[in-house]
Amino acid sequence: MKPTIKPLIPNFSSGPCAKRPGYSPANLATDILGRSHRSGLGKARLARSIAETRALLGIPADYRVGIVPASDTGAFEMAMWSLLGARPVDAFTWESFGEGWVTDLTKQLKLPDTRVFKADYGRLPDLSQADAAHDVIFTWNGTTSGVKTPHGDWIRDDREGLTLCDATSAVYAMHIPWSKLDVVTFSWQKALGGEAAHGMLVLSPRAVERLKTYKPAWPLPKIFRMTKGGALLEEIFEGSTINTPSMLANEDYLDALAWAKSIGGLPALIQRSEDNLALFESFVASHSWIHFLADKKEYRSNTSVCFTIDLTPDQTKKFVKLLETEQAAYDCGAYKDAPPGLRFWCGATVEKSDIEKLLPWLEWAYEEVKKA
Repeated sequence: MKPTIKPLIPNFSSGPCAKRPGYSPANLATDILGRSHRSGLGKARLARSIAETRALLGIPADYRVGIVPASDTGAFEMAMWSLLGARPVDAFTWESFGEGWVTDLTKQLKLPDTRVFKADYGRLPDLSQADAAHDVIFTWNGTTSGVKTPHGDWIRDDREGLTLCDATSAVYAMHIPWSKLDVVTFSWQKALGGEAAHGMLVLSPRAVERLKTYKPAWPLPKIFRMTKGGALLEEIFEGSTINTPSMLANEDYLDALAWAKSIGGLPALIQRSEDNLALFESFVASHSWIHFLADKKEYRSNTSVCFTIDLTPDQTKKFVKLLETEQAAYDCGAYKDAPPGLRFWCGATVEKSDIEKLLPWLEWAYEEVKKA
């Protein structure tokens, strides 16, 4: 039977992600609109985003937190081009975004002492191969593969190199061991459903020291420069951004942060995401035609949850299109470089009740496509 009840919010995209429950643009402050981001008010609002990000995520007081251009991609590129080259690099990749960082290392920066450890979609490379004397690059959560780093125990506390972590689909949904990481990047449009184009850059004291004492062999564009005359540009981490940010997008992010705080902070966000995943786990356990892309539960993502289904690639496209046509689920197809299948965002801004309403539609869509 065709279901009659649909998700209230059928937005399951893995970025930009669903807005927080109860979201309305009418809730956003507008007094900053039309004002300079370098005005006292503008800098105060940006500094507030930085401070509330630090508080909600539990980022150590001696780590720098800044707002930078071009989303998570810009933040991570900024870190790579500014910090790498001083030591050999170990890169771990198991999906398309991690593969993109490897391309930058080997074809753009052309760092000669680079080791690449790669796993297929659905698997995790052997992280224990990381050399403590090397800089390390990895994604905490593979957004396009549904495979996450289960913990940070493989990163040594007495490491000599820096660890650079793209954590954009992990923060606000997973436990991040900050002391194990020297560079962490993420964006507003992922786990809290903020607007696009802005990145967050978190630097440990060790990363700051590298910035002060190491000068890359290549020129750096303006939007990558974090030092001047050997000194860190502290204003970047105090609300004075390198380029012009969207103050409206910043207000949107502040709204998301306030909601997160109101429901219980980081523990509540993580629990909501894990509860969402649990619904899919029960569904997969009782349906033989759908499978997690991640081959082990221990590193199964609780945000970008990826599946394969027992349909041909063309049938899978019809499955996804049918859900969209019926307004039961939007943007739930696998990433273009991933194996054909499904991908549903399960972060905290997605309501558990909407996933419960979605699941019967998956059964119906499968049967419809199979008999066509």
